Amino acid sequence: MATYVLVHGGFVGGWYWDEVRPRLEKAGHTVDVVPQLPSSGPDPSALGDLVADAEVVRRHVGSAEEPVVLVGHSYGGMVITELADHPDVAHSVYVAAFWPARGASVFDMLSTMPPLTWAAPQDDGTMRVTDDLAEAHRALCADVPWDRAEPLLRRARPQSLASAVAPSSAPDRTHPVTYVICEDDATFPVTAQEAMAAAADHVERLPSSHAPMFSMPDRLVEVLDRVR
Repeated sequence: MATYVLVHGGFVGGWYWDEVRPRLEKAGHTVDVVPQLPSSGPDPSALGDLVADAEVVRRHVGSAEEPVVLVGHSYGGMVITELADHPDVAHSVYVAAFWPARGASVFDMLSTMPPLTWAAPQDDGTMRVTDDLAEAHRALCADVPWDRAEPLLRRARPQSLASAVAPSSAPDRTHPVTYVICEDDATFPVTAQEAMAAAADHVERLPSSHAPMFSMPDRLVEVLDRVR
């Protein structure tokens, strides 16, 4: 059995793993969900950046009783990359996640992809999800039924622009990496995921939108369960 530390992406919180955590625990694993990265939350003036996010995750990793499997979704990939050389990380898993080269930011990587239709920068120093929830649903989780997706989309919170412009330190990694490609992701092109996954030790594929933790949690947990 393994210990997993689960890191959510931008605009959301640890609740994004609510359907994954109990399934991993049922399989006998220990699970620690990072409840909230500082870069996302209701108060724009209180939001942190990538450095603050990485520090929170380091505390979770450091509190584990054994080396962990560190899992990041979407923006969470930026955060777990900061721990690429952490001695207490046994394996990192990127789930449709940014895996930056040293010095690259989220905005650098987004510049090579089609323009975002579901989020935009604001004058208060944040990025926010569009009020057009139908478009957000199409882009982020079209394979999640609307009656389940709508309340999830309404829980979105501002994300700090500082976290999107911060360059990754991307230290030389000291442990294996698995990349999980979401093949029906309408916001993070498969070609971009595949380019990042080319550097991974293992590659898994799911026929999922950007949110496999909601559309196919059982299959995502099967993938995570194979990671050691």
